[in-house]
Amino acid sequence: MSTGQLHSGVHPVDDGLVRRLVARRFPQWSGLAVRRVVSGGTVNAMYRLGGAMVVRLPLVAGGAGDVVREREWLPRLGSLLPVGVPGVLGSGEPEDGYPWPWSVYRWLEGEIPEAGALSAPEGLAVDLAGFVAAMRRVTLPGAPAAHRGGPLSSLDTETRRAIEELRGIPEEGIDCDAAAAVWEEALRVPAWDGPPAWLHADLMPGNVLVEDGRLTAVIDFGCAGVGDPACDLFPAWNLLPGGAREVFRQALGVDDATWSRGRARTLSQALIALPSYRTTNRAMAGNARHVIRAVLDPQGSR
Repeated sequence: MSTGQLHSGVHPVDDGLVRRLVARRFPQWSGLAVRRVVSGGTVNAMYRLGGAMVVRLPLVAGGAGDVVREREWLPRLGSLLPVGVPGVLGSGEPEDGYPWPWSVYRWLEGEIPEAGALSAPEGLAVDLAGFVAAMRRVTLPGAPAAHRGGPLSSLDTETRRAIEELRGIPEEGIDCDAAAAVWEEALRVPAWDGPPAWLHADLMPGNVLVEDGRLTAVIDFGCAGVGDPACDLFPAWNLLPGGAREVFRQALGVDDATWSRGRARTLSQALIALPSYRTTNRAMAGNARHVIRAVLDPQGSR
């Protein structure tokens, strides 16, 4: 659950509602403890159910499609990927005034990694590259378009608007001219002209779980689908330090144009997030600041 929601139409969710929904749909689990899982997410709430499960409920209408997408594709993707992914154990429907579908998943152990505090960054880079490469090898037919998987130009208006908004927030100290230059440069590189690749499309630190510094699971496949493979390069700047970033790139064999688009996509997401979450969501704003610093650093293009 978010520490601060900015989406309109947020539906209130609490422990009592989760208990009622579970009791009505899955009476066999009605006696299990329910407790909120605090996270920096802004679209879904998560509640631990007993010791082995988690309930995930959309907070806004836009999250309902993510639930349906995961129900359809996670059972097919899971066996093709080298790390743990959420296993759907039960599907809930609108009830008791709650308006959207929701799901029960297998609980996955692990910690959310923190940029700047990784215990095994180069090993994690290899693990993440292995996950991304495995996603790209998926050939399941009928794939949906990935969220954010379209051409870079589709993000142009929103990105430029965010840059101008940040010019009006001098206390953030963002070099908006440098950000605009990175964006302009990426728009000039060749667009992806190969077949659409399978993508997770939301490889934020909060969707990655590690144990002893190594990748054990990836969660939240609500944006997954096919599109520009640059979309899954996010960890290079939102999580990995410079040396591990190069390990990640080499392991995937990323060409210059794709690397430039990935860098710009990651920057775009951060530029858009920071004005929205700077005073309401510490985790999201902190990661956005980290990404902007990493990209605009002279070594960030490497």
